[in-house]
Order: sequence, then structure tokens, then C-alpha cells
Amino acid sequence: MGELVRFGISIDRELLERFDREVVSKGSVNRSEAIRDLIRNQLVERDWSSEEEEVAGTITLVYDHHVRGLNDLLLEMQHRHHNLIISVMHVHLNHDHCLEVMVVKGKAKEAREVADCLLGVKGVKHGKLVITATGERLD
Repeated sequence: MGELVRFGISIDRELLERFDREVVSKGSVNRSEAIRDLIRNQLVERDWSSEEEEVAGTITLVYDHHVRGLNDLLLEMQHRHHNLIISVMHVHLNHDHCLEVMVVKGKAKEAREVADCLLGVKGVKHGKLVITATGERLD
């Protein structure tokens, strides 16, 4: 971590009280750490809005494994994007449904494109892309 800097801000009392309640309910160490988390989150969101930024994340899918050819298609798509998809976990939720979580790392644009492609496959009932930073610039 770099040099710590102290600064003051002006804030409405009621807003600060609400923030402090949130800090306590989320189990944050203190107000300063909670503000650092908010700043990091904002910077991560800015970074992954840039198409060329290197990001990490997950693509989560819930799908009906009875849909003919779906398992093979999902596997083929994962192989096609092996440079982006670095790990996959497959879980049987019940007799009809599976959950797949794919860990991705690469350009933000590519992660969104692959997620959109996977989420649009017939038989995929729900899915979500969650992107975060690679950690290199989060000091």
C-alpha cells in the first residue's frame, strides 16, 4: 500500500448516519475502510467499462440439461474461447437443471461477448456475467 493521506469531507448528518449504519451492518472495520472499498468499486467499474482493459470474472449459467445438444454446444463454445475461459465448475442442481460457473480472464470486451453468446443459447434459463479487476491496480 502507498502512503496514507488523511482528508476531510463535508456530508449531511443524516446521510453520514445512514452510511455508518451500513458500515456496521456489513461488518466493515471502520468508516475509512468502507470509503476505500467504495472508491475501489468505482475504479473497477470504470476499468471494465473500457473494452481493452484486462479483467477477471465469472460467467454463471443455469440450464436445462435435457435440451438436445446443449451440453455439447456449451462445451464447444468453451473450447472455442479457451484463451478467455480459464476454469469451469459444473454442478447438478436437480434432475433437470445444471449450474455452470466459468472463470474468465481477458479483455473486458471479449468477456462480455462470450457471456452474451453463452447466455443466448437455447436451454440456458438464466445467467450472469460478473466482472472484477485482476487486482494489479487496487492498492
